[in-house]
Amino acid sequence: MILTTQEGKKIDTNKGIDLSIPLSNDDENPLAWYVKPPSFEPVMDDGWVGSVKKGGPVNFRNISFNPHGHGTHTECLGHITPTVYSINEHLNQYFFKAVLISVKPDKIGGDEVITPRLLTELEKYSEVEALVIRTLPNDVDKKSKNYSSTNPPYISEECLSIVNAINVKHLLIDLPSVDKESDGGQLTFHHGFWDVPSSPRFDRTITELIFVPNEVEDGTYLLNLHVAPFENDAAPSRPVLYRYI
Repeated sequence: MILTTQEGKKIDTNKGIDLSIPLSNDDENPLAWYVKPPSFEPVMDDGWVGSVKKGGPVNFRNISFNPHGHGTHTECLGHITPTVYSINEHLNQYFFKAVLISVKPDKIGGDEVITPRLLTELEKYSEVEALVIRTLPNDVDKKSKNYSSTNPPYISEECLSIVNAINVKHLLIDLPSVDKESDGGQLTFHHGFWDVPSSPRFDRTITELIFVPNEVEDGTYLLNLHVAPFENDAAPSRPVLYRYI
């Protein structure tokens, strides 16, 4: 189906680019924050089993996972506030004008850091509703990597001046966090992006652990961002980009 936006641009809804990493119960599932792999276990009760393979009438499985540590997820400011605000409540619009950029983090000491100089191309935009960041190199092993104790790249707090200048409301990145893995619990970018505690931004979200295929070019897109309806600070999500035609 071809749809036309309010600005007169067209998209083909049959050609969405899925940026999510599916949740699985095998070695292909990514891991972060020292969590164990997800588990998918059939319900067993008084001789009844929720597995057709094991003789049950249906597949009926309990699934145990952590939204932050097991794959693509979208979070709201409830991630860092005493009140666990719900992403399901505060994300209530689903289509956004998006910009995709690719950056190779700078090496600073023993860290790889996304610094302001890597975001200067964003200064040509007056406003960006959603910013999608693909880090380089963009190896496919991002989709199954165990990030725990690897000190992944992260975003410098100084980048907030650029992000705020173009009024980014939704930030998406292919890393387990926008902040350094071990920073003593400061989470400086999270706090700055949501302006917690001084003036909390309920209208902003962060989506982590996406994967942007190499063949997808940098540029402008329409983003469709949906989350599973969990009343939690974060939930599994499926961000989908659409090219303008």
